[in-house]
Amino acid sequence: MTTTTSKATAALPRGEELLHDPLLNKGTAFTPAERRALGLSGLLPPHVHRLDEQVARVMDNYRNKQTDLERYIHLVSLQDRNETLFYRVVVDHIEEMMPIIYTPTVGQACQQWGHLFRRPRGLYVSWEDRGNVESLLRNWPHADVRVIVVTDGERILGLGDQGVGGMGIPVGKLSLYTACAGIDPAHTLPVMLDVGTENEGYLRDPLYMGLRQKRIRGAPYDAFVAEFIEAAARIFPEAIIQFEDFGNQNAFRLLEQWRERVCTFNDDIQGTAAVALAGIYSALRLTGKKLREQRILFLGAGEAGIGIGDLIVSAMMDEGATCEEARQQCFFVDSHGLVSKSRTGLAEHKLRFAHDVPPATDFHAALEAIRPTAIVGVSTVPRSFDQRVIEAMSRWNERPIVFALSNPTSKSECTAEDAYRWSEGRAIYASGSPFPPCQLNGKTFVPGQGNNSYIFPGVGLGVVACRARLVTDRMFAAAARTLASLVLPSDLEMGRIYPSLTRIREVSAHIGTAVAEVAYKDGLARAPRPADLAAAVRNTMWDPVYRTYA
Repeated sequence: MTTTTSKATAALPRGEELLHDPLLNKGTAFTPAERRALGLSGLLPPHVHRLDEQVARVMDNYRNKQTDLERYIHLVSLQDRNETLFYRVVVDHIEEMMPIIYTPTVGQACQQWGHLFRRPRGLYVSWEDRGNVESLLRNWPHADVRVIVVTDGERILGLGDQGVGGMGIPVGKLSLYTACAGIDPAHTLPVMLDVGTENEGYLRDPLYMGLRQKRIRGAPYDAFVAEFIEAAARIFPEAIIQFEDFGNQNAFRLLEQWRERVCTFNDDIQGTAAVALAGIYSALRLTGKKLREQRILFLGAGEAGIGIGDLIVSAMMDEGATCEEARQQCFFVDSHGLVSKSRTGLAEHKLRFAHDVPPATDFHAALEAIRPTAIVGVSTVPRSFDQRVIEAMSRWNERPIVFALSNPTSKSECTAEDAYRWSEGRAIYASGSPFPPCQLNGKTFVPGQGNNSYIFPGVGLGVVACRARLVTDRMFAAAARTLASLVLPSDLEMGRIYPSLTRIREVSAHIGTAVAEVAYKDGLARAPRPADLAAAVRNTMWDPVYRTYA
């Protein structure tokens, strides 16, 4: 716990102003001495509460809420008042809080953003601000930004275009950076690039808070994004910029355009890929097979699917396969059927996985033709892994690997219970959103959640700790291997192929160390290498405890 000097105390805001600063406010935890020194006497009830007592009060109110959306609003309101207490609550109850502050509940919040709005959080940069973006960024009150999450709101989770309501995603992601990996909240910046929306419902909604226009496309859009990125890199030169929930037509192009120029990555492409690869590594501990022996069929050929495929190819090459051999083990089904060489008009990002295979117009036909060892759903088409699919996978594989990764829960390709029941308990299952434990034939199965929060916070932590210049695929591969190595035998025994979320800060520290190690080996780290890298990474992590002011 850090104790400030009297000079630093004198520089703090006082009275009501201090109580309204969420980064500094302690509420009823201010001591009598602090209250006297900071002009708070009489502004608070007389009893001084410990942080754990405040947590108990929050949880008492939280559990009296009737819906998850009400719980989300309760927590966001707390975050607006007292960030330390908010993060103490989240860290101490991470499994309970994760589905509320992020998927699936954050999706509901995005859909109702203009109706739920209470207090602005983050930076809104609109198309009307073009030519003036740098001055907007300079309005941000915190100079030492280390992590920026930016979206344009076009492809929010599996919900589509949410326009300016997409701001809920950067806010939620950065909450996870802090809760899961200890990134100081004062060093984070959520950004919404508002270029319009194609969502007619929002354009007609009088409470919609964004630009009332169709989306800007093409060269003007690219120039606007470039203005933002270049300005952010100048003003916050230590920051990592995470692209989040951009549409397919922009996501791949923007990543390729900027990944070698600034410290950036796309979580929907690279983070999802790493958490999926980690799940497959864990599943192979149960099957006893090698990665390069797997035939993997994807339902969905967008950002997530192609990103996973690319990282799997890279990992297979590490096992000795050639690039072409590895690609021949990955197959994709999109809305028009199996991706194959015989099809015309394929998007560029699909071409490398277009194989010389007979055409198949739907997933069931492709499944019969490919007979995969693993299926990965990233389609946002609910219930597309039906009984026929799971039973077929179970005929060909003693332990079929079934990943239904689409978010939110309503978009999942199948539930955990269905996968276990239809496979007679043999499926190795993971989902994108949480599902409860299942009982089958006297055994309890605990499904793994392939949540990107296992990956991106730790990657960000490693980049921040070593001040890396770029984020690379080698870092994500290292993150995937590290995550898989942290799955305990007891986890695997109950069917869980990811560590318990209660260990998430430990997991993030290990991943951060592995990422920093890659940065040092590849000459990308700007910070001098410490004697004990793991300890240095851990020491970077912010802990939600109160400072002493007087």
